[in-house]
Amino acid sequence: MSVAAALIVSGAHAQTDAGKKEIDLAFEAASKAKQDGPTSISLSDQASLKIPAQQTYVPMPAAGTLMRAMGNRPDDRLQGIVLPLGQENWMVVVKFEKSGYVKDDDARDWNADDLLKSLKEGTESTNDDRKQRGLPEIEVVGWAEKPAYDATTHRLVWAAISKSKGTSDADTGVNYNTYALGRDGYMSLNLVTGLKDLESQKPIARILLANLEFSGGKRYADFNASTDKVAEYGLAALVAGVAAKKLGLFALLAVWALKFWKVGALALVGLAAVLPKLFKRKPPAA
Repeated sequence: MSVAAALIVSGAHAQTDAGKKEIDLAFEAASKAKQDGPTSISLSDQASLKIPAQQTYVPMPAAGTLMRAMGNRPDDRLQGIVLPLGQENWMVVVKFEKSGYVKDDDARDWNADDLLKSLKEGTESTNDDRKQRGLPEIEVVGWAEKPAYDATTHRLVWAAISKSKGTSDADTGVNYNTYALGRDGYMSLNLVTGLKDLESQKPIARILLANLEFSGGKRYADFNASTDKVAEYGLAALVAGVAAKKLGLFALLAVWALKFWKVGALALVGLAAVLPKLFKRKPPAA
């Protein structure tokens, strides 16, 4: 199945001539650039990622073109997108944040309730800006999975449940966030899916996270305190949204917003929010 066939989304934007052309060209570029698994992908000068069978990887710049065609802003942190070759509805967005070495000592003392409160407040603070852009206001309603950090592998996993204000629980979505810390910053592999599918699709994100390996000299253990840059924030900020707000990461990652009918609004706010039914597979419009 081609990337175009797997990702076609029906929407008002796509029904305009300009929208159709943009999406068609993006799908065409993604289809030409995609690399089907099993294969190993190089991520900048930082790491490698093994893509399993029945999955495909869309690298840059095709990944950026595809994300913009789906309503997203340009993002120089984007490395690529992992997509299913089967019938599942999900995608994994791969990014590298060159933040510097992120100290993880605060993970010993963090409180999940406090982190959730901070995440809710950070998300609420972005709603005025969202309203000005004609996008629905978002609220975080709880944890889908509380933050968990493995100090041995330097991997962080967490997921917050969010939805558009005024919608029912049926419209609830989730962004399953996984991070791997390195010497120069961190890789994020974020599974975008619906809450109802999260439990069955968690292994997808966890396997990809396990398949990510930093290159020699770029590992967390390679940090040199006398020469290397240290991030301005700690590990808790990656959950609570402090870093996201400070670095301007509240920009939308994946938005069809109200433009797309039969799909519903889709957005990441801070590092945490999506709505379900990301992709509705249909033959391309004539």
